Amino acid sequence: MQPGQNRQIQVRRLGLVEYVPTWELQEQLLADTLAIKTRNRAAVEAGEPVEPTPNYLLLCEHPHVYTLGKSGKPEHLLLDESGLAAHEATFHRINRGGDITYHGPGQLVGYPILDLDNFFTDIHRYLRVLEEAVILTLADYKLRAGRIDGLTGVWLDFEEGATNPRKICAMGVKCSRWVTMHGFALNVNTDLSYFGHIVPCGITDKAVTSLQQELGQVVPVAEVQERLLLHLAGLLGAELGS
Repeated sequence: MQPGQNRQIQVRRLGLVEYVPTWELQEQLLADTLAIKTRNRAAVEAGEPVEPTPNYLLLCEHPHVYTLGKSGKPEHLLLDESGLAAHEATFHRINRGGDITYHGPGQLVGYPILDLDNFFTDIHRYLRVLEEAVILTLADYKLRAGRIDGLTGVWLDFEEGATNPRKICAMGVKCSRWVTMHGFALNVNTDLSYFGHIVPCGITDKAVTSLQQELGQVVPVAEVQERLLLHLAGLLGAELGS
């Protein structure tokens, strides 16, 4: 570990929370961290000690909401305003990468606000670490998951030539001066019918699934959350705090 690096991640278990306030919290934590990095740059130039930057991980579920990334196509949302209202869902354009996705109750959403200068400065490696944490978590439930070339996220029946590839975890991140935001959405007990109102992540020829769908039973989101936390901490060499 280099001087000034901080490998502790402050975990905030938020429960069921509205999307926009959680997005605003991410933005605030990101801005605070970037301000520290700006001060540290001046400190280094002045030969003064630097202040370690914090790392956060917000874990939550959301009420029904669709979010569209910067590269997404609005037509991938198949509901108009009245359709959204009928399904008690909202829609937001946001500043992560990727296309459209759905969040809702029973889905474990994670928003890491990490300064990758504390770990490694490689966004592709970071995405692979997030995927691997999910893959290891699913293995705890005897599910063999993996990656599909060219498609971010975690899949079942992911092998080339498999007849029914299905996505169980979506990912989309933003990185500013090596500080991350947005993250992953793992379907645990998610109502999968809501994916029928979008073209998920712009992909038309593959299905979505959930732990509940695959195992035939409800799985406690809190249990999955704690398993995933341990795997992510291990992959990052991080210490979890609160």
